[in-house]
Amino acid sequence: MIAIRSPGEIEGLRRSCALAANLLEALARWIEPGLSVREIDRRAGEMIRERGAKSAFLGYKKFPGNICVSVNEEVVHGTPRDLRVQYGDLVSLDLGVVFEGWVGDTATTVALGEAAPEARRLMEVTEESLYLAIDKARPDARLSDVSHAVESHVTRHGLSVVREFVGHGIGRSLHEEPQIPNFGRPGQGPRLKAGMILAIEPMVNLGGPEVRVLHDGWTAVTGDGKPSAHFEHTVLVADQGPEILTVAEGKAEEIQRKLKHGGRS
Repeated sequence: MIAIRSPGEIEGLRRSCALAANLLEALARWIEPGLSVREIDRRAGEMIRERGAKSAFLGYKKFPGNICVSVNEEVVHGTPRDLRVQYGDLVSLDLGVVFEGWVGDTATTVALGEAAPEARRLMEVTEESLYLAIDKARPDARLSDVSHAVESHVTRHGLSVVREFVGHGIGRSLHEEPQIPNFGRPGQGPRLKAGMILAIEPMVNLGGPEVRVLHDGWTAVTGDGKPSAHFEHTVLVADQGPEILTVAEGKAEEIQRKLKHGGRS
């Protein structure tokens, strides 16, 4: 069953998602070359606690980090470690909080300094696919319409969608029904209804779609060692159209512009 949230529940999710977005925005501005992944994770944990929230990831199925920090060929679920990020790296930050009993979940990929042109293109296409997918999150659409929007845009640009990891419903738990793949034929699966909350998160590789998990049991990397990008918003399916809940303060107009123009500012 996919939960249909009441107005009061939606307000709770709206607050947790706004907090997650503000924290992610601040963390993305803070990181710089030379910091270790462990230092980035530690700072994220401090920021979350300072705001009266707790990490939605720490301890989840024994995950050891406050957030997921994935660098270059790392796709998702990067754990705290001594690796230092460098100028030109792509760094994916996936941040989830529990605030007032509700979970907010969001992710972005940032380039430290001037990334290579192909890495920039990877980031742009991945973010565009997210907004194209969000635009499909409307009442009476099928769930696979969201999935297909990601895959069709990504493959059109010669990139690959990761199939092993998916988006999800969200509420009082981090992962709720439904699972939201980033691939598939349109017109399949359950019909979307107003009040559903979806965490939509394309994970896209510059090379092939294959991934493998490292010996830490968490960090997923591309099979060919080429870089990957990850973007995520938590979205309310609403009668008036999709509402992105993970909007940082001062970013509402930019987010709406990207939604209107398929991820382009």
